[in-house]
Amino acid sequence: MASLREIQMRINSTKSTKQITKAMNMVSASKLNRAQAHSAKFQPYMLKMQEVLGTIANGTTGASHPMLEKRPVKKTGYIVITSDRGLAGAYNANVLREVYREINEKHTTDSYVLFVVGKVGVQFFRSRGITVTDAITGLNDSPSYVDVAEIVKRTVSAFTLGEIDELKLCYNHFLSVISQEVKVETLLPLGEIEASSSTTYEYEPSEEQILSELLPRYAESLIFGALLDAKVAEHASRMTAMQSATDNADDLIGRLTLVYNRARQAAITQEITEIVSGAAAQQ
Repeated sequence: MASLREIQMRINSTKSTKQITKAMNMVSASKLNRAQAHSAKFQPYMLKMQEVLGTIANGTTGASHPMLEKRPVKKTGYIVITSDRGLAGAYNANVLREVYREINEKHTTDSYVLFVVGKVGVQFFRSRGITVTDAITGLNDSPSYVDVAEIVKRTVSAFTLGEIDELKLCYNHFLSVISQEVKVETLLPLGEIEASSSTTYEYEPSEEQILSELLPRYAESLIFGALLDAKVAEHASRMTAMQSATDNADDLIGRLTLVYNRARQAAITQEITEIVSGAAAQQ
């Protein structure tokens, strides 16, 4: 059995760890609230753009655009959204496992390209000898569009220029504080865009010109919206992980305290026994 000193050192160490995890839990909760507010502010813009584009694309004029049309898939692009830091439970592992499985099952080495957001994702693929075409790391906890504009525009341009034939978005979708869902969605081609309103519009210049201007921006807004969603899921996952770690520390402290008290009681009992035995021996 460990000595009383060793047990006390473990208790003190666990208490220090508990203080850290509790603080990280509170920080993540604050970041989660800000990220949710940031994501909510972006939604009206994306919904209005979807409404306008859906009205044009599904209207009776027959306006079309290459970004709406499917073509034979020879190369697929993946945008994989992960975090820059760990201590977020299974947040990174879930999405990376799903992407890695799909790559192994559906692709050869030259039939896909990876665009990765987050240090964890970059390190994961490079450690397995998988080429990362482009990456962005060090994002703020509440990123702005300017922070990701370069990689977002490059991925959309890769599709419009024919470098890839489809573009998939892989990220964790926020459902609740304790639940996130891994999504692997085909972003491009866009396919049919549902109009969220029956409002009629008059367009100037032509509808085709409006489509050619707005569709790339709409695709970019979908990527940025997914990034904001993934950030909310990241903070929620980290908050949950730190709360779980705090609870585990409480349980461990309780068990160690019980062991400490039993060992202390045994030591006291032994000392009393030795004193009584010594006194009896002198009689």
